[in-house]
Amino acid sequence: MPRENKTKFAVLGLLTYGSLSGYDIRRIYAESLGNFWSESYGHIYPILKRLHDEGLATREVRRQAGRPDRHVYTITDKGRDELHRWLAQPAEPLKERIEVLLKVFHGWEMGRYTVVEHVKAFRAEHEELLRRYAHYEEDLSRHDDAPAAYWLLTVGCGQHVSRAYIAWCDDALATLARLPVGPRAGEESLQLDEHGHDEEAR
Repeated sequence: MPRENKTKFAVLGLLTYGSLSGYDIRRIYAESLGNFWSESYGHIYPILKRLHDEGLATREVRRQAGRPDRHVYTITDKGRDELHRWLAQPAEPLKERIEVLLKVFHGWEMGRYTVVEHVKAFRAEHEELLRRYAHYEEDLSRHDDAPAAYWLLTVGCGQHVSRAYIAWCDDALATLARLPVGPRAGEESLQLDEHGHDEEAR
């Protein structure tokens, strides 16, 4: 049995909040949904066409003076039923592809210093994500409607994950500071402090 395209349901879910164009959906992805459900923008328009072809959404062409026509999609009763069917199903087990961990796993090929740089970059990435999540939390907390409470739950998950990754980075950098240079590395031994910084470069 072929696997379902989950982005189909991500888009259907967005249409429950109102009629949207492909551009609107791209903007929402960039501002919120993309934090935990990445999707190529090039896939959104074929998915909208599929929803229309399957009777899960209607399409209205709105003329705009001096600008391209705007194709606006609205969820149908059939589309809402299909969304409810999927929402009631158990979620599939999480299967992540975390490139930095793959690089750490094989890090002895390059040596300690290269891995330290990867871990520090990963830490900085999650520090930036925490700043972004704080902005979302502040903005959503101003709303007292029911959807905002559910959206805040996803923000909270992101915050917990990023804090956990930052804690792991600190532990990893402390460990790396005690490791010898990898057996396949050609770099000179570096003196790193507990945060993985090169003490000689200070």
